[in-house]
Amino acid sequence: MIKSEVKSLDEIKEMLSGYHKILNTGCGGCSSVCLAGGLKEVNNLNTKLLLSYQADKAPIEIDGFTVERQCEIEFLSELDALIKPYDAVLSMACGAGVQYLAERFPEKPVFPALNTKFVGVNKDLGWYEERCKTCGDCILGITGGICPVSMCAKSLFNGPCGGPQDGHCEVDRDIPCAWINIYDRLKSQNRLDNIHKIYASREWQDQVQGRIVLEAFKDRYIHEEKK
Repeated sequence: MIKSEVKSLDEIKEMLSGYHKILNTGCGGCSSVCLAGGLKEVNNLNTKLLLSYQADKAPIEIDGFTVERQCEIEFLSELDALIKPYDAVLSMACGAGVQYLAERFPEKPVFPALNTKFVGVNKDLGWYEERCKTCGDCILGITGGICPVSMCAKSLFNGPCGGPQDGHCEVDRDIPCAWINIYDRLKSQNRLDNIHKIYASREWQDQVQGRIVLEAFKDRYIHEEKK
C-alpha cells in the first residue's frame, strides 16, 4: 500500500496562488486508509484552507469530492461533469493518482496536496512501515522474503556491515538489522547457502527504512519504537 502525508498548509497555499475556485479531490484507496486523503481529510483540509484564506482576507472557494481511487480511470469519470467550473484541482492522492488526474483533465492545473512517502504495510493502527522500494529487480526469493533494499539502511546485498549491535542497525538503533533477520529466516528454512551467493551492489539514496506514526498515535507506540 502506498503511504502519503499531507503537505504543509503554506506549501499548498503557495501552489494555489492565483486560483480562486478550487476542487479538492480525495482518494478512497491508499490515501484514505493511511488517513491522508480520504473524505474526512478532504473536509479537514478544506476547512483549514478556508479559515487561513479568510484570515488573509483573500477570496477563495473550495469544494471537495472523493473518488473511489484516483489511479483507476473508471473512477475519475465521476469528475467529468463536475470539474469544468474550477480554476484548479487539488489532489489528495499519491503521485500516481495526481498524474492520472492531470492526464484525464489536461486543461486544468492539478496540484498535489500530499507527499508520497513509500510502499509499505500497516504495522499497527496508525503505524506504517516501508517494505518495498519498487526497484524493479525483486530478490525476495533469495533473501527469505525480507527486502535488503528497503529494510537495510545501506541496501547491502551480501550480508551485514560491521556496525550492527544487539541485532540492530548502526544507522538507527530502533531498526533491526535486516541481514541478521535474513540470516535467521534462511537458517530456519535450511537455505543458508543463499548467503554465499554474491550479487553486485547498487547505488541507492535515502535508504533508511521509511516509517510513519501518526501524531495521534505516537504516545501509543513510544515504547514499541525503542525495541
